[in-house]
Amino acid sequence: MTFVGERKRICSLALSLALSWRNICGNPAAGAAANTYARASAQFPSAFTVEASQKLKHVLDASKISLDFNSATKTHATIIKCGYDKDPSLIAMLMSTFVCCGHLNLAYQVQNEATSTGLDFLTANLIMASLIRSGDVDAAKRVFSNMHARDVVSWNTVIGGCVKTGCFDEALRFFKNMLSLNFQPDEYTFASVVAACARLGALDHAEWVYRLMIEKNITLNPILHAAVIDMYAKCGRIEVAKAIFRSFQSNCVSVWNAMINGLAIHGLAFDAIYVFSQMEAESVSPDAITFLGILTSCSHCGLLEQGRKYFDIMRSCYSIEPQLEHYGALVDLLGRIGCLEEAYATIKAMPMEPDVVLWRTLLAACRTYKNAELGEIAMKNISCLSSGDYVLLSNTYCFLCKWNTAAKMRDLMRIERVHKDHGKSWLELSGTIYHFKAGDKSHHETVAIYKVLEGLIKRTKLEGFVPATECVLMDVSQEEKEDNLNHHSERLALAFGILKTSPGAEIRISKNLRTCYDCHCWFKAVSRILTRVIIVRDRIRFHRFEEGSCSCGDYW
Repeated sequence: MTFVGERKRICSLALSLALSWRNICGNPAAGAAANTYARASAQFPSAFTVEASQKLKHVLDASKISLDFNSATKTHATIIKCGYDKDPSLIAMLMSTFVCCGHLNLAYQVQNEATSTGLDFLTANLIMASLIRSGDVDAAKRVFSNMHARDVVSWNTVIGGCVKTGCFDEALRFFKNMLSLNFQPDEYTFASVVAACARLGALDHAEWVYRLMIEKNITLNPILHAAVIDMYAKCGRIEVAKAIFRSFQSNCVSVWNAMINGLAIHGLAFDAIYVFSQMEAESVSPDAITFLGILTSCSHCGLLEQGRKYFDIMRSCYSIEPQLEHYGALVDLLGRIGCLEEAYATIKAMPMEPDVVLWRTLLAACRTYKNAELGEIAMKNISCLSSGDYVLLSNTYCFLCKWNTAAKMRDLMRIERVHKDHGKSWLELSGTIYHFKAGDKSHHETVAIYKVLEGLIKRTKLEGFVPATECVLMDVSQEEKEDNLNHHSERLALAFGILKTSPGAEIRISKNLRTCYDCHCWFKAVSRILTRVIIVRDRIRFHRFEEGSCSCGDYW
């Protein structure tokens, strides 16, 4: 069917669809969308105007929220009939609405119509940007793949979209493809790529990207300067981050914040405090992010008095009112050192309504210090429970050996269809990133990986390591508990790293969750037995295992 014929078919289909009054009466939101459509469509002029475009967007937004497919289809017909199908933001919103309504075929059809007319890359770029803003990166990538011509903005848009949605591996693949096709990246490209390297903790990629920036004479503006410091810090090279920070004098607070936050995740609280004192000496005014970094560093090292001091001087010296995040850092600091009642009192004394993150922070501290009573209070204040909330309270009961109560929490998770977040670890070797899950047997070298792991387990036991089976919060046998611990994702990643690297080589692993106590103790034992440096970046901070000890001082 020709493009014109297809357009007529869609118009005919759309205009023949009538909203069911039963559906409208049973769904007020759908009725509202229909009424909005009726009111707006009566006012649509035949020629394109900004006002008409806004009305169409309003109707589509209402259709998207209420999942009103009929209204969306009628609006589609109006867009085509009145000639609005060149408006990038309208096309993007229409695609997104069809996706939300479960009609992927129509979303693809709209996309194909837009690209088949030979859109210039400026219009296609705007469509991609609109799709990414609405959260539909997959549709944006399809638009990108169908573009007949691209410019650097096209690449920047799709790479930035991947980073925004956590597809960091894919962002790097797009970047490599961009280079292979001889497109010249600019500072916006590198800002996204540097962020992807930072989030992955991919040091080899980070060093390659930084070399490229130097080769291509990319100027380190304050945003890029801060991003590069953040990248090296999150890739485990805090000394390199320090050197880059010192080599470029800057009075931009973002650069100082990047350094302070980088030191914080490495547990270098006193270094972070020193950088803050340098800020003051050089008359660089700190902002709310600066104090969040300082409070986080104090929390990671248990510096209660210093944390209280910086929380107070925010307001008294810099007229910065503490926000939810600052209260969260203070509650985390109090909770980590066991001051649970004070943490609870801090939450109750806040001038704003505490959010779910604060209550989860208190709940996590209650789990650590086995305070089920206060944990239940925190639980009751979490209006919308996630998997982590159920697990935290269930684990608190398990620590107290209240197996029946813990089992009820797990049953409730099943009833509510809440699924636990699974541990994932990854490491980078020779420019390739390898991913592992707990108990993973999908790797093509699974047999060799498990053989190395079993050998390590035997050696650590011979050296006196005793598994902390209390970390397995299930009422099962001792052997089953040990087996559960032995196959955590970070252990599989370590075994693979040992299998693929030469003796004595440093191994760097990243994990999406906080590493458990047993794995922490086991990694210390392995670092001593193999005389290896093992660096683990978990959800909270960095751990550098060397000669049987950890840089966190066993406080994390």
